[in-house]
Amino acid sequence: MKNTLWLRILFIIGVLLFFTGTIDPMEGAVLIAGGSVLMALSARLRGDRHVNIFLLAMVLILFGVFFLFYFSSLGGFGGSSDLSWWWTALILPYPIGWLLILGTLIYRWIKRNKAKSNP
Repeated sequence: MKNTLWLRILFIIGVLLFFTGTIDPMEGAVLIAGGSVLMALSARLRGDRHVNIFLLAMVLILFGVFFLFYFSSLGGFGGSSDLSWWWTALILPYPIGWLLILGTLIYRWIKRNKAKSNP
């Protein structure tokens, strides 16, 4: 019971980091990545049925955030930068992973509320 409580708290902290980072997706990318790691870790340790979704979303977010900061360190896109806009395709996994987690959280919330209203 005590172990389950800590894993729930870990998951909730991950969700809070995830949504706090969403306020500014560029600067909050580190919070979103950290939140996705905590949610995936908690889901894995709890044996959650959505663990594969959380793991996939975590990998997508980490991949996209890495390239987001890498390209930012090179000066970004457009203007005087030598990078083609096609390189932004490597950043796309970040919002895809974000949407995947958001959709999963909404699905779980709706499912839990339905279960509460139909005893």
